[in-house]
Amino acid sequence: MSIDGYLDDAAQDRLLLSNEADFDRVDAERAGCDAILVGSNTIRQDDPRLMIRAESRVSARVARGEAPHPLKVTVTGSCDIDPAARFFTLGDAEKLVYCASARVGDARERLGKVATVVDGGDPVDLHRVTADLAARGVRRLMVEGGGSMHTQFLTAGLADELQLVVAPFFVGDSRAPRFVSDGDFPWGPAHRARLAGVRQIGDVVLLRYALSEKFED
Repeated sequence: MSIDGYLDDAAQDRLLLSNEADFDRVDAERAGCDAILVGSNTIRQDDPRLMIRAESRVSARVARGEAPHPLKVTVTGSCDIDPAARFFTLGDAEKLVYCASARVGDARERLGKVATVVDGGDPVDLHRVTADLAARGVRRLMVEGGGSMHTQFLTAGLADELQLVVAPFFVGDSRAPRFVSDGDFPWGPAHRARLAGVRQIGDVVLLRYALSEKFED
């Protein structure tokens, strides 16, 4: 995020907050996960690939008996997602779409050829989503955004670790998306999150926070 807490600016083109060294760090994090989750709005706005970039990391996963790339996961209430998005069309990783109960039929008709659509409850219940992912063998889930997903996972107490990278500039535009929105977070003045690490990566800073007893240093 920017110094003032934004994930992007209000322009149409995506704002790059990080640098190549940190993008490579994120690639390594992805390679160590079973699944990567983004919200449907992130798919609509950023059209992410959610694939591991370094061939050496792909090969290492295969050598460990894992799929070349982690599962791709998204959550949607409306199921208004383009089946031609790169989330669906690039890579041979399994794609899972957790949809609100009332729209499951529509979602399966729209996305059933490119993904597995799962009833996530009405409204979508992230505890139900994570339990279903665990039943499918997901032990380490990486939630990459956007702000709505960050807010929902954090307020639900479902995050074990927060990795927050701060870019050295301000956005200064309240129309832009923030890292999180309003919510009842478990961590406040009376219950402070534990800072587990600080690391400079070029001109950005990585802050790691331990949010649960499951956190591993």
